[in-house]
Amino acid sequence: MDTTPVASPARPFADHPGFARMFAPGELTVGLFLPLWPYRGELDGLRGQGEVVRAADRAGFAGVWVRDVPLHDKGFGDVGQVYDPWTYLAWLAAHTEHLALATGSVVVTLRHPIDVAKQAASLDRLSGGRLVLGIATGDRASEFPAYGVDRAHRGPRFAESVGMIRRLLAEDFPRIDSPLGALTGEADLLPKPRAGAIPLLVTGSSQQTDEWIAEHGDGRLVYPGDTASPEGPAALGAKIGAWRALVPGGTFKPVVTNEWLDLAEDPRHPPTPLRGGFVLRTGRHGLVDLLGRWRDQGVNHAALGVQHGRRPAADAVAEIAEEVLPLFPALAAPAPTAALW
Repeated sequence: MDTTPVASPARPFADHPGFARMFAPGELTVGLFLPLWPYRGELDGLRGQGEVVRAADRAGFAGVWVRDVPLHDKGFGDVGQVYDPWTYLAWLAAHTEHLALATGSVVVTLRHPIDVAKQAASLDRLSGGRLVLGIATGDRASEFPAYGVDRAHRGPRFAESVGMIRRLLAEDFPRIDSPLGALTGEADLLPKPRAGAIPLLVTGSSQQTDEWIAEHGDGRLVYPGDTASPEGPAALGAKIGAWRALVPGGTFKPVVTNEWLDLAEDPRHPPTPLRGGFVLRTGRHGLVDLLGRWRDQGVNHAALGVQHGRRPAADAVAEIAEEVLPLFPALAAPAPTAALW
């Protein structure tokens, strides 16, 4: 019998407070998608979410997620996100201590790479290293002409942006010759991130191949598919396994998925898809079962949204904290460093 030890996969960002709190091989943690209740035409209606987030920080959720939706598109069924993600994350950094701060996702095709790198590094430093950056090409067609960006070229622009962002964060006075801009070695971007880099998680395909994402991404945000039956997580697991087989050197790269929940007060309420599967109504037993299946299939983090639920969000979050988090706790991680300010 071969007794040669099996090497553990390499784990980049093991010293990154946000990444390490959320991700480890074979583990699944739980985070919250913001906003916790939807915008209904008046900003005053969003009041109170800050205290729920602070309670979630104290309760031990692994992370909190914000979206990047620059414009309200009438063609979508929801506003998605009212506040600018960087401003939102800065507020969250100042009002929480432990939560990883994550984007799901920054639309890098609509932003200049220098701005993305500058904002990300600033937030990373001001939060003590808690930023995990989900990135995407964007899915709201109306935003592209508003920015003067050709939507048909969003795939190449995304790939070019990722390369430029990485170099700006990692190199001193880089020399860059890109269709998106040129640097001659006379200018540098400050600050540099705490851990020397910021984890970039690619959303969906972002107009790239699986091979490209396996090589250039630090992880992946995937859509969950069917969450009301055991077959859905199994199908998702097959896709995750096929993608991970492409990662060079077997390096650990986490997978994140999400679900919009209508958490029933009856803990035994069976998983029931609503709104064509966009929302899952379930009791907490069904939620625990789903999270366990995701973990077994290779998912490392579940970002849960409660804004489409019938119960007050604070009640749903409190139940998840009390009954679900003990089974899927945040991971031991380096403590965030004191903000450089």
